[in-house]
Amino acid sequence: MASSIAPDHVDDKGLDVTVVDSGPSPETNSPSPAVQEHVPMASRLSLESWGTGSMPGVPDVDEESNSYRYDIEEIQSTNSLQSSIYDYVEENGRTYHRYKQGKYPLPNDQKEQDRLDLQHALFVMSTHGKIYLAPLKDDIKNILDIATGTGLWAIEMAQLFPNAKVLGTDLSPIQPLYVPENCSFEIDDAEDEWAFSTKFDYIHGRALLSCFKDPSAVIAQAYEALAPGGYLELQDGIFPMEYAGGPRPDCALHKWNELVIAGAEKTGRSWTNVQHYKRWLEEAGFEDVVERRLYYPTSPWPKGKYYKTIAAYFQEDLLSGLDALSLKVMGALGMSPDEIRDFLVDVRRDLHDTSIHGYLRIVCVYGRKPGAAAAQ
Repeated sequence: MASSIAPDHVDDKGLDVTVVDSGPSPETNSPSPAVQEHVPMASRLSLESWGTGSMPGVPDVDEESNSYRYDIEEIQSTNSLQSSIYDYVEENGRTYHRYKQGKYPLPNDQKEQDRLDLQHALFVMSTHGKIYLAPLKDDIKNILDIATGTGLWAIEMAQLFPNAKVLGTDLSPIQPLYVPENCSFEIDDAEDEWAFSTKFDYIHGRALLSCFKDPSAVIAQAYEALAPGGYLELQDGIFPMEYAGGPRPDCALHKWNELVIAGAEKTGRSWTNVQHYKRWLEEAGFEDVVERRLYYPTSPWPKGKYYKTIAAYFQEDLLSGLDALSLKVMGALGMSPDEIRDFLVDVRRDLHDTSIHGYLRIVCVYGRKPGAAAAQ
């Protein structure tokens, strides 16, 4: 059941991915129809070819990328579980968490939940159907997912490790009501002092770049909350985006990166901390720290089926979340909602432009707390 990582290269033929309809689940004795209907994302992906199975390298430009098309309805069909919002704050036509109101910049409404579910599919696809990369043992007992969002990752880990207890925490109560018996959720803030009654064998966090004022302090708390030999794994994006050949002088997407980074700095929650994750794990005391990098193109401009598919999903992720990603952080710079939305028209244009060769670097880093033998 343990995952493994090969060298950081793959040919440009990449991954042939098809999203399929899982259909109705067979009748079981499960008390929850919602659990019956959920099929893990890795099971819904047809992973026909990924070269050697290694992490892909930096994408190469496809000179004929304008001819590529992808069915957006197929991408959007990855959304699965139905969630409920119990309490929220409304602003600019979106809803936000009430607990610790204003701390997290993104909304929690159904549109955002759909985006998070699609983002889950994107992460799973880009790692060849894996939902974790650390070399976990089959007999782990306690798993924690911080900032769990809609809870899809936690639910799938509970299905993958049925003898483990999986806990997901978040500021928003948007997780499903019916989940596997070994999975539960709590409203909690990972920046508060951790007071869990048990030690964890594995702690996971994904897409946290906008969450914390001091990610190194959260990493240090995770270290203390792990049992000896336990692993912390983080998967996240490094802002700003990069460009094959550099950005054009008039590139609105490049300007958007500058604005959201400046706005996030002003709010005290930097979007540029991910580059330090590996060092912070080492400074916290983790051993055997491993870092792998993925690349998410902003449109289907690169060569190869793998990158074109990843790009189509990442493009939809960005387009569906662009307003939400921008309103809070760019608003901190004094821009009005109307000014922001007017500017985003050009950003959307650039996200569709395959002559703009942008991509986001994704870091996957994990480390082991000393005190027990490493898993093989």
